[in-house]
Amino acid sequence: MKRGFILMKDLVIYTVLVAVLGMMLFYGEKSYREASLYEELTVELVSHQGAEEQAKSQLGKFAKSILGGFYHDERAATLDAIREKQEAAMMKAKEYTIYFMILLVILLLGYFFTSLRAFTLFGSLAALLTLVLGLITPILMVTIHKEVEYIGDIVLSFESKGVVGSIQKLFESGDIVVALVIFLFSVLIPVLKVLSLLIVSLFLQSNFAHGIIKFFKMIGKWSMVDVFVVAVFLVYLTSNKGEISRAEVEVGLYFFLAYVIVSMLVSLSADKMLHKSKDEVR
Repeated sequence: MKRGFILMKDLVIYTVLVAVLGMMLFYGEKSYREASLYEELTVELVSHQGAEEQAKSQLGKFAKSILGGFYHDERAATLDAIREKQEAAMMKAKEYTIYFMILLVILLLGYFFTSLRAFTLFGSLAALLTLVLGLITPILMVTIHKEVEYIGDIVLSFESKGVVGSIQKLFESGDIVVALVIFLFSVLIPVLKVLSLLIVSLFLQSNFAHGIIKFFKMIGKWSMVDVFVVAVFLVYLTSNKGEISRAEVEVGLYFFLAYVIVSMLVSLSADKMLHKSKDEVR
């Protein structure tokens, strides 16, 4: 009877964790789509803020000051519509990201209600999902403005940067060393770390799993490097020869930082699980 109750309890907990993971995937995908839409709308908005477009805007303002209500500034109306959609997209992206993080916290609380092995498994899947979102979602938008007399504020340069996109651009521009360093510490090592955690949790009793324990511990030593790379990566992204008038952090950064925290917690759980497994064997 007691064993049946325990099995039923575990089944309920696992069902809840699977449901939480599914909802995290849903809201993560929603956040990514809205962040991408915000990026597209920002690009469209910036295209209207060049020198020629700003000159037309000044002429429109001048015409409106003379003609008053008889002049309809279609360009201004178009820009207002784009800004409205842009703000809505960013609000939704942040809202879905908050939902994702709340669900992530709920999943991590499963540590107190389930076994170390189960927590390591579900935590690894959550870390993998969070890492993927952190890699593909925009992290930073950099806009360089300049005030030009008689024309107004014009945009000289605009870039929306994410981890994967930035690595690709660095390769294309010839900064191969920097690209390889970012790829190594922001993509390759995190992916290997998560996969090693998954393998250990799935095949704990097999010889194969115990064969990668040393590798798992070696990868675990790079946990703080993740934090260091995030800091260095942001500094690198915000560096520019010109004057940066605006650098806007995007939701992708929160996903990547969440991955760093989750991977550390799951690494601790896996380490405890491995030590417990060894003690049981002895």
